[in-house]
Amino acid sequence: MSLLSTAFLSQTAPDGPLGSFSMPLMLALMFAVFYFVLWRPQSKERKKVETFRQNMKRGDKVWTQGGIVGTVFQVEDQTVLLDVGVGKLRVLKSFVGGEWKEKGEVSDSSKAEAKK
Repeated sequence: MSLLSTAFLSQTAPDGPLGSFSMPLMLALMFAVFYFVLWRPQSKERKKVETFRQNMKRGDKVWTQGGIVGTVFQVEDQTVLLDVGVGKLRVLKSFVGGEWKEKGEVSDSSKAEAKK
């Protein structure tokens, strides 16, 4: 019985160059990768979309999360009236996904960033 417990304990003992710090270091490294690869870019994109929603004005071309593309006709507190060509639709601001750009078209914000 003592041989079995000795074999088990010898396999679980920290034997790397960092000793007992290897597990917390590995967890910290995994958290850092998760933060910089997933969380931070998503947070930046969410802030960018929220800023766009706050600054929408008449004439902006937008797309909705439902797949509708239209031009802003009127902006209200919580809704936006979109002209979609065959009529007008009232859409919640929170469902506006962002600015609509045709393929190959560059937005004004991208032009400003390119000048820097």
